[in-house]
Amino acid sequence: MSLAVTYSRAKLGIEAPQISVEVHLSNGLPAFNIVGLPETSVKESKDRVRSAIINSHFDFPARRITVNLAPADIPKEGSRFDLAIAIAILAASKQVPDNDLDNCEFIAELALTGELRPVEAVLPSARCCADDQNSLIVAEPNATEAALVEKLSVLPASHLLQVSAHLHKREPLAAWSGTVPDRRNCTEQLNEVFGQNHAKRALQIAAAGGHHVLLFGPPGTGKTMLASRLGGILPPLSNDEAMTVASIYSAAGKGLRTNIWSRPFRSPHHTASAAALVGGGSRPRPGEISLAHEGVLFLDELPEFSRHVLEVLREPLESGKILISRISAQMTYPARFQLIAAMNPCPCGYLGTVRCVCSVQQISRYRDKLSGPLLDRIDLKVQVTSVEKEQLFKQGVTCLEETDAQIQTRVCTARNQQIERQGMLNTHLSSNQIKRLCPLSSDHRELLDLAIEKFALSTRGFYRTLKVARTIADLESSESPTIEHYKEALSYRQSLNQAL
Repeated sequence: MSLAVTYSRAKLGIEAPQISVEVHLSNGLPAFNIVGLPETSVKESKDRVRSAIINSHFDFPARRITVNLAPADIPKEGSRFDLAIAIAILAASKQVPDNDLDNCEFIAELALTGELRPVEAVLPSARCCADDQNSLIVAEPNATEAALVEKLSVLPASHLLQVSAHLHKREPLAAWSGTVPDRRNCTEQLNEVFGQNHAKRALQIAAAGGHHVLLFGPPGTGKTMLASRLGGILPPLSNDEAMTVASIYSAAGKGLRTNIWSRPFRSPHHTASAAALVGGGSRPRPGEISLAHEGVLFLDELPEFSRHVLEVLREPLESGKILISRISAQMTYPARFQLIAAMNPCPCGYLGTVRCVCSVQQISRYRDKLSGPLLDRIDLKVQVTSVEKEQLFKQGVTCLEETDAQIQTRVCTARNQQIERQGMLNTHLSSNQIKRLCPLSSDHRELLDLAIEKFALSTRGFYRTLKVARTIADLESSESPTIEHYKEALSYRQSLNQAL
């Protein structure tokens, strides 16, 4: 009777619990059984493992083989356990030594020839493997992704025979020694957009405090250009943030991002379903709002999205996470994103001019897709007007505006000040915190009292106005918001009502 244990990792969202692969060889009629809540793709590994062992010139035991994937209450899916099962069978049959199996983990799919193939969601497994101070053996194409985790020994291999030689200490696997992607900056510059200084100012405020923005105005005024250039003034991700974002992309099966330190920018089409936005599937995968975690979710032509799709954004806008419940599983994914939306004032986009052909009913239906609670969660509502012809004729002339690097420096300074002061960005402040950070004088109270009556500010709208004022003060290195800061913050609450 022979027994061997190897270790692998399950795929459970952006988590990766350790799985013990226990193999028992016993007397009896030859059989190969896998237990421990395996799904169909895991059960199919029996044939891959058998062929891989035979074609690698090992002896496949003609005995009763029982493979237990423990703990048994965690669902196992995919082909990621193939290598761990094969090594455990070889160790149980004394064809490879089992001395170093306790501090090593195996994640790879096996081809029938014994070659190692890459699998999805390696990065979450690598992070957990590093926490347990184990080394990780993966297929060579997965090595770059796994090596993003600091202080992890990643051992890439291309064939089962290489792993066997490593365990026999004949030809140890070399630790991965490639290069990590560099921190490249965004090539699109905000100062490439002519005019629209009011909108550029709003984007700087949004970048500094993490606020949500709605850009509205006629077609062709630069709303999409402005939104797409927000990433150029946002600070790069920290190492922890970059690992979390990369783990989400890995769990979604999207592999490694080109520049893992840049803020993600997601721009789903207006035909996207609610499941595409929040995530879903029998084994829930991240949706667009999770893929935009720590970055920007841009919704162009906002009213063209179905109302049901837009309403699913309300909860994650407040909580910064999304819980996806299915019969077979529940997954919670982070979704702390910055919403940037763009829309026209009416279906044709030319409301208030002789070119407008929309009826009152069409305009009403168009606007009714945007609920009051959703709009109330958007901090800055910015009108983007047509560019004056004088600005258009300036194309090709040297631009004297600030560069994105200069703006980014000021944004980073404001963000660092917020983190040092309260441990979070202003957009995430609670009502008690914002009261403490925005003391109101009698002049401030009088101004805000008039604004509450004139703009019908809700309680949420009131506190969001204070948060924006606090961010404006941080951009100007002011200890407390002044009345001018409150006036500017209020201007971003009234614009939509005036234009629409």
